[in-house]
Amino acid sequence: MSKTIKTFYKYWHPLVDALLWITVMLLAAPPLMFLDDNKRGVAWLLVGIALFNIQDLILKSLSGTYPLHEAMVVRSLTSLPILLVMVATDGGLRQLLNPGWSRMVSRGFVMFVAYTAYYLGLAALPMATTVALYFSAPLFITVLSVVILKETVGPRRWLAIAVGFAGVLVMLRPGSTLFEIAAILPVASGLAYALAMVQARHLGGHYSAAALAFWGNIVFLFCASVLALIFGGGQFADESSKSMGFLLRGWVVPSQHDLLLMMACGLIAALGLTFLTQAYRIAQANIVAPFEYSAMIWGVVYGWAFWGDWPDTVAWTGIFMIIWAGIYVLWRETRTKAV
Repeated sequence: MSKTIKTFYKYWHPLVDALLWITVMLLAAPPLMFLDDNKRGVAWLLVGIALFNIQDLILKSLSGTYPLHEAMVVRSLTSLPILLVMVATDGGLRQLLNPGWSRMVSRGFVMFVAYTAYYLGLAALPMATTVALYFSAPLFITVLSVVILKETVGPRRWLAIAVGFAGVLVMLRPGSTLFEIAAILPVASGLAYALAMVQARHLGGHYSAAALAFWGNIVFLFCASVLALIFGGGQFADESSKSMGFLLRGWVVPSQHDLLLMMACGLIAALGLTFLTQAYRIAQANIVAPFEYSAMIWGVVYGWAFWGDWPDTVAWTGIFMIIWAGIYVLWRETRTKAV
């Protein structure tokens, strides 16, 4: 009996983990009502981050068999009705056709670049490395806020940003025999995500998170469909690297198991967004934001448990430099605003 259970979990573990976290949140919801807003916000965020890491786990496990655009089409189609319901209950469907919808679409294209670069990198890199390099995003956000929004950044934050980017270089190891060209992809993803977040500062006061997510999902579906039309036949397939294979591979008819995993990504994306939005809605941003780095814990745990990946000393050094810099920048930004 125990062997049957182990076999079942090994085959369905991403769905089991996702359902487990959703169940935990539903069961914890009543007791959470007795906590203050900040503690409830942290709880919502931790579960949302855990769900998004399960999506990472699913897509990395599928990256050796299917193309990314196939998984994205299935994910986006699954998310569509869920996001429509979320928009309807959070401001109404009319906001989707407000005059600024084109700006939401343009932001969706930037998010598509971030998403694609991240998962192409994840196909070739350990989860912990991918997640850590992606967390260069808060550093890029601060830099772009100066360049685009003309915000002021003090010398301490600039020093922290320099330490963070030094951590990125430590993990990239340029010039070393261990350098992996795919490692540039999560950094590019962090830059694109940072640009999207800066755009969101202009849009957030006028549109709900659900509306932004809906148009982003439409863009994902459109772009993934275009990629499928170009590469889906397999004529450009290139398995010279895991990232190239994940991008250029032709469509493969998925098994029932794998199709359900792709569809689960759509559910996870919609629910994860809901949990993260709820976290930032009820709690102070400076309280909950540092807990986004809990993704690093899941990246290390899943990478070790399913692929046997464990960061070496150099990687751990870079990871801690990036995390310290990101948290310090968030903390200094909060203190500056408070003053």
